[in-house]
Amino acid sequence: FSVGQVVNIKAKVNRAFNTSMEVGIQVSYEDLCSGKHCSICKAYATFVAQGPLGSKVRLKPLTPQTEEEKIEYSIAAERRRMRLVHKDTLKDLLTRSPQETELETRDGSVAVPAEKTRVESVELVLPPHANHQGNTFGGQIMAWMENVATIAASRLCHAHPMLRAIEMFHFRGPSQVGDRLVLKAIVNNAFKNSMEVGVSAEAYGQEMSVSRRHINSAFMTFVVLDQEGHPRTLPMLAPEPGDGERRYREASARKKIRLDRKYVVSCKQTEVPLSVPWDQSNKV
Repeated sequence: FSVGQVVNIKAKVNRAFNTSMEVGIQVSYEDLCSGKHCSICKAYATFVAQGPLGSKVRLKPLTPQTEEEKIEYSIAAERRRMRLVHKDTLKDLLTRSPQETELETRDGSVAVPAEKTRVESVELVLPPHANHQGNTFGGQIMAWMENVATIAASRLCHAHPMLRAIEMFHFRGPSQVGDRLVLKAIVNNAFKNSMEVGVSAEAYGQEMSVSRRHINSAFMTFVVLDQEGHPRTLPMLAPEPGDGERRYREASARKKIRLDRKYVVSCKQTEVPLSVPWDQSNKV
């Protein structure tokens, strides 16, 4: 969307669990001149309630009213289960996939060393970046992380990449005013028309002797569009030995999970139930 258009953001609690809740967010824009409405993105955020001294607060259950709310209520439990078993699912996929890293073959393309896409930046948390409690806004951290991820993606494709999706922003801890945030990004894998960039954020205080705190991590998918709006073919990536090969293979596994999830959600509720009671017989 462009300057002068109206952005509409809608958020609603889909389901409340014991101490956490899922909030669904939808973003769309409206062109005031043409009257056109268009959906931009959709996201799900998990919030937890904290009491005094960080104690857990038990949430009241939410009762869905409309048919749409009932579907979201049901799928929220599936999404929560998928988040909880995500590490195990990833580990299972890696176990079943070949151990050797197999680079995709593309005509006329030369593999770009992953090391050339590495980016590191340092940001100082100032009062405008934090809330009334002095904790850094989550959105500010996300914006900084997207900046370094975009630079890393640009170094691979030598073009202006477009952010297509974000896989699990995981806030591991807070940062405060006065902290320095070290933001790191590197391209983990480049597929034919998309690439995955891994980003992490670490925080430390003024005293350099204090060890850095890992406060956030995410995986971002970028594409490069041609003049007609179609995804361009990307160069191959040569992963670094050792840890880089692990990230390369994990990126492929995450792509499979995304595609499988997209297929399941695309099915009609009347054809394939999106959420069913789990038992040992239907675990697949």
